[in-house]
Amino acid sequence: MSLRRRFAAGLMSGTLLLGFASPARAANESISIDFSVAGGTPTYRASGWIYGMTEDGAGPADHFYTDLKFRAMRAGGAQLDQPGGWVSGRYQRRWDATRAQILRTAALGGTFVLLPHDLWGADGYPISRFPGDNGDWTDYDRFLTRVIADVRATGVPVQWDIWNEPNLGLFWNRPQAQYFALWQRTYQRLRADMPTTPLVGPSFAGVPSTGGWWTQYLDYVKANNVVPDIFSWHSLPGDPVANVATANSTLGARGIAHPRPYQINEYGDPGEQNPGDGSWYIARLERAGADGLRANWASTANLHNDLGNLLVRNAAGQHQPKGEWWVYRSYAGQTGVIASTTPSPAYDAFATKNTGVANILVGGGGTTGAIAVRINRIDATSGIVAGNQVRVRVQRIPYNNGGAVAGPTTVSDSVVTLSGNATTVNLDHSNADDTFTITLLPPSERSFQTVAVAQHSQQCLDNTNLATGDGNRQQQYYCEGGDQQLWNFRPVAGAAGTYTVVNQQSGKCLDVNGAGTADGAAVQQWTCLTGATNQQFTLRKVTYSGNDSHDYQLVARHSGKCVDVSEISTAAHAVVHQWTCIPAGQGNPLNQTWRLLGR
Repeated sequence: MSLRRRFAAGLMSGTLLLGFASPARAANESISIDFSVAGGTPTYRASGWIYGMTEDGAGPADHFYTDLKFRAMRAGGAQLDQPGGWVSGRYQRRWDATRAQILRTAALGGTFVLLPHDLWGADGYPISRFPGDNGDWTDYDRFLTRVIADVRATGVPVQWDIWNEPNLGLFWNRPQAQYFALWQRTYQRLRADMPTTPLVGPSFAGVPSTGGWWTQYLDYVKANNVVPDIFSWHSLPGDPVANVATANSTLGARGIAHPRPYQINEYGDPGEQNPGDGSWYIARLERAGADGLRANWASTANLHNDLGNLLVRNAAGQHQPKGEWWVYRSYAGQTGVIASTTPSPAYDAFATKNTGVANILVGGGGTTGAIAVRINRIDATSGIVAGNQVRVRVQRIPYNNGGAVAGPTTVSDSVVTLSGNATTVNLDHSNADDTFTITLLPPSERSFQTVAVAQHSQQCLDNTNLATGDGNRQQQYYCEGGDQQLWNFRPVAGAAGTYTVVNQQSGKCLDVNGAGTADGAAVQQWTCLTGATNQQFTLRKVTYSGNDSHDYQLVARHSGKCVDVSEISTAAHAVVHQWTCIPAGQGNPLNQTWRLLGR
């Protein structure tokens, strides 16, 4: 049984198959939200990763980071050459990769956490020597001189994580006293040479405790005046809330100032890297007030790629998001003010409110069951309640057995009447690895955002090359979660089931070129025009054997023809045009069938 499950007596993760209901019914567990109690603004403290960027710093593509409001990366060239690093005479390749990743991290707006132990070569490979062997620090001093000079030359501030997991023989195969000497020597050198560099440690393989290695470290750094700027440990697994409480207690008992910055710079063991557990860690890190960097369990080339297992690569080598990437994207979309939440033993939530919208990310991992989400004081939001009603949309973020996920799937979207300025959403949590989001909107707001997945190819409707100009021809492309594949369906007044379809990235409307009525007229983007029927599309439900409830044809209002992938092509970049709609019963119109997951 995992440590986390022991903490929570059976923590629930999960597929929340929504049984949307009001009034409430009995549930295995319940959590509550109170929008009348407000905290600060979101800082996305959970959105950091250890490794996951290519050796040259070029990949994955920018949007995989920026869409998540990326905050930090922790790296130092691990696994490049084996044996590699300074101790093996192969420092340069590891430094070159680190330098590239430092520069890319800075360009993406993140903070880089430097791992000098990986530059030294202590990355799990059995190396010949460690700093301070036989009391000789000469080579380590040369190493520090080189790394300090190289870091300075980048011109980018970094955090210096003095040594990773020094209580674990895999990374520090020497006595504790030798590590303490390394800590003090490095601390004093960096304070002299790089006085503004934040120093991080001990990056303990475990969680804070009231005895043992953790308190021995605290006693040493206090007695020798070498207290780190940021205390760090690894939650693999663990509960950030309980861990921070223990850290505060053990620091306070020694007169070390607290609260202070805490960095859980590896969180999530391999079995916890899924939407259910990922959302739970987000909620707990936010509740604890600790920064987090998600762990990376990959090896060799995969360590330096795939955003720490948040992405997969298809046969063409194209990155595509996993379900947990969409969890972080949903988290990044939570803006405004943080609301108060009350967890259950197995579940927690992160809730925010802004003008016209409120968002709840439900977190849980480890079991299944039923959960009631009680949402209180909805009247304390702004611009959401009208006539004592609110629109409640629930979306499921699937794990999909670790495969690519095109986007969250809407499970329920209803206008509900409040009782006492509150409502309850009941979730049937039957898959331990999925999770759910809840969005509150004004009852008059009927738009929705979605990807559109062509069912013959499983590729997404895509604004080609992220162009912003009028006339840009639309295509299908591998579903990768970027704004160029997100479409905002906005209802057309007086035309039931008909929408303008606006690209999130360009802000322009899906449009049939020249209002043409012939088969093959190009589907493009164009500046949105009021009343233009060639920019209006009616959703026609598609029914065929094995189809999904989210499957539709998009019928151009001016022509009565369908948005269609040319030649039924399954190739990436195949163009999209209009074509005569294939009627029900005359075949499966899969190249005209779009799965609108957000519908």
